[in-house]
Amino acid sequence: MMNKLYIGNLSPAATADELRQLFGDRKLPLAGQVLLKSGYAFVDYPDQNWAIRAIETLSGKVELHGKVMEVDYSVPKKLRSRKIQIRNIPPHLQWEVLDGLLAQYGTVENVEQVNTDTETAVVNVTYATKEEAKVAIEKLSGHQFENYSFKISYIPDEEVSSPPPSQRSRRGGRASRERGSSPGGSSQPKQLDFPLRILVPTQFVGAIIGKEGLTIKNLTKQTQSKVDIHRKENAGAAEKPITIHASPEGCSEACRMILDIMQKEADETKSTEEVPLKILAHNSLVGRLIGKEGRNLKKIEQDTGTKITISPLQDLTIYNPERTITVKGSIEACSNAEVEIMKKLREAYENDIVAVNQQANLIPGLNLSALGIFSTGLSMLPSAAGARGAAAAASYNPFALPAQEVVNLFIPTQAVGAIIGKKGQHIKQLARFAGASIKIAPAEGPDASERMVIITGPPEAQFKAQGRIFGKLKEENFFNPKEEVKLEAHIKVPSSAAGRVIGKGGKTVNELQNLTSAEVIVPRDQTPDENEEVVVKIIGHFFASQTAQRKIREIVQQVKQQEQKHVQGAPSLQRSK
Repeated sequence: MMNKLYIGNLSPAATADELRQLFGDRKLPLAGQVLLKSGYAFVDYPDQNWAIRAIETLSGKVELHGKVMEVDYSVPKKLRSRKIQIRNIPPHLQWEVLDGLLAQYGTVENVEQVNTDTETAVVNVTYATKEEAKVAIEKLSGHQFENYSFKISYIPDEEVSSPPPSQRSRRGGRASRERGSSPGGSSQPKQLDFPLRILVPTQFVGAIIGKEGLTIKNLTKQTQSKVDIHRKENAGAAEKPITIHASPEGCSEACRMILDIMQKEADETKSTEEVPLKILAHNSLVGRLIGKEGRNLKKIEQDTGTKITISPLQDLTIYNPERTITVKGSIEACSNAEVEIMKKLREAYENDIVAVNQQANLIPGLNLSALGIFSTGLSMLPSAAGARGAAAAASYNPFALPAQEVVNLFIPTQAVGAIIGKKGQHIKQLARFAGASIKIAPAEGPDASERMVIITGPPEAQFKAQGRIFGKLKEENFFNPKEEVKLEAHIKVPSSAAGRVIGKGGKTVNELQNLTSAEVIVPRDQTPDENEEVVVKIIGHFFASQTAQRKIREIVQQVKQQEQKHVQGAPSLQRSK
């Protein structure tokens, strides 16, 4: 898609050739024509990154014939709707803070980071309505954050100009399916493409590419892989990321070849004795790689004869969603460790995809990419769920799930301040973002180690609110960096459904635990409360807990429907009550 730019405040004396030269002098060459009008002009860039660079380099900074140029996206009024772009964001700004800021002006449907080579971060934001986007532009333009001034523009919202078939997509028609890779939205291997990302010292990039690109061509051919070397990322950095798309075996073979090339280059140049393997992994997956009390990691170290370290959580920012897993050892040992590490990460990713798809099926329209759960959101997960969520809407029964749900989530007492925030700001932002009521119950006693957070809202609000609380506890280091955040959640179910949740001889509850990886406890001998309900306890990491909650709600719904049918089929019993 072309990115059309508007150049304003031009002198009538300005010519197209002068503009072309001005852009070229600043290494922003224009390939297409310059459409010059009186006092303004339009140019096209095929790549969003170049467009951003042009705006950042020129707007308000460069003079032509004594007039300071203005450069921005050219967006026709009919395409100015819900989408905006925010630039000049401090690279160390936490997602939590940015999301809270965006949520002040309306419901945020999607936040997508744009990969640029600028020093500051850039995000594209989609609001639920164009009115909200308009307010956000007015309020956030020039917003100061730690000496950084936000720059905001409309970007084209293609959905506004799309023809009527887009209506069908909301009902799960053809248009929605085309966005997925298969009509039913089933998990195809393509959707579960899980690339290997590694960091390599910048001085070895040339050797990896080879003369006229021959080395990298040979590598991709032998391993049947696609290898992207992100040379433009982090200009001047000592290391560059490489992304390898292939089968698990292909990724491992490509990794081994790259390690060989780097070691050979290091030996020839005598630049370093040992070249470690550095794997990049999304923060939301790392806990499961580490395992309880670091067991998984220790086992990989012992089995492969390597030393493995993981970068601290403090290094995570809006610009850096990944942790660095550093593996030291011989090339053979590092290669073997890569196989085991990726196996664990892939397994965690696939489990999350399953959970995401279940959420998308159970809560149609749930926009997972907008949640921002583990400091950077689920940016690497939702693609497999998008079409599925829309398709599920076709058969959605609005009465299949209760409108409001109550979940009691137990957090460490010392974490209460972080959840509430200064003057209650964080909990207010969280409630607004999730669309839920969030209250913290008083402590049960002076020495209570946990506090109960009462979350009331529909399923999507529960997913958002609980996800953010899990993420906040991880971010703020209330849990050991080497362990997954696991919390206890209580939900109430009708006493008549408790037996069904347990199942004959505990069969259902055992199946639930195996399916979700959460611990599910239905305490026996409970006295039902005034609403004839009993408590079910769920203990697990975020996705495990969410899947278990949804499955239990499903069982309760089935019981209610059966009871309803029974009552409808026996009117005499109804009268005799």
